[in-house]
Amino acid sequence: MQVVTNLDSFTKPKNAIVTQGTFDGVHVGHKQILGNIVQLAKEQNGQSIIVTFHPHPRQVLFKDENNIKLLTTLEEKIDLFTEIGLDYLIILPFDEILSKMSAANFVRDILVEKIGVKTMVVGHDHRFGKNREGSFDDLKEYAEIYSFEIIEIAAHDINQAVVSSTKIRTSLVNGDIATATSFLNRYYSITGKVVDGKKLGKTIGYPTANIEVVNNDKLIPANGIYAVKIKHFDINYDGMLSIGNNPTIENAKWSIEVNIFDFDKTIYGDELTIYFIARMRDEVKFGDLNDLKMQLKVDESEAKGILIKK
Repeated sequence: MQVVTNLDSFTKPKNAIVTQGTFDGVHVGHKQILGNIVQLAKEQNGQSIIVTFHPHPRQVLFKDENNIKLLTTLEEKIDLFTEIGLDYLIILPFDEILSKMSAANFVRDILVEKIGVKTMVVGHDHRFGKNREGSFDDLKEYAEIYSFEIIEIAAHDINQAVVSSTKIRTSLVNGDIATATSFLNRYYSITGKVVDGKKLGKTIGYPTANIEVVNNDKLIPANGIYAVKIKHFDINYDGMLSIGNNPTIENAKWSIEVNIFDFDKTIYGDELTIYFIARMRDEVKFGDLNDLKMQLKVDESEAKGILIKK
């Protein structure tokens, strides 16, 4: 997949089959659309192109609120798009100028003039342009004017619930890992650097790596204890993870800490990717470290029982 960040240097392909959107999460609904354009490109000897934006439009349009948390960083989206087999990823810098571009001008100036769209594939609720003014009906009109084909993909359902990035965010914020996993069709993950901590876990036989998430815009699931898988230098491990305020520890701060099973290495400064398999319980304040240690033994046993099936 070729990543394009400057349309001025982009050479229009002969048969551009295009879709456009933010695609945060690259969930199963997104994959249906993306798989469709990849298949069309193969059938029609064309080139599959996805047009997306960075930063996320809401981070520009509502920057004073700054409350949007992302399911996927740009790097994660690039990896996921590559796996799908797209030919081109065009990343448009989303700024105030682009935010004020009308739907008509976006189609004419970018999709037609810069990219050379021949077929446009969109989801059932696709909106675009200034204030999301453009609709599927508008696209049909522009398709006639500029001689390209428009295809609408119907809503993708799971158990009669329409998949959306918003629903996945809500699931993760509520600790509903199972729903998020089903909507994403993969385990939700975060990537972070191992930083120095208090090392209290080591004193009770459960050493933990404190994780500092690389991207501050990345959504962190609800506080609690999780069964997780961990990737370290392309080697996968099982483990359990705590997100929260460590209520048993006096004056503790909110943190993300992972105990990696059967692992005894010093990894400060290394990068870990954590995959959320299941949420096991809420945070609990224990009477002392010994009570905490006893609970961690229970957590470890439960986590291993969950992970052995994955």
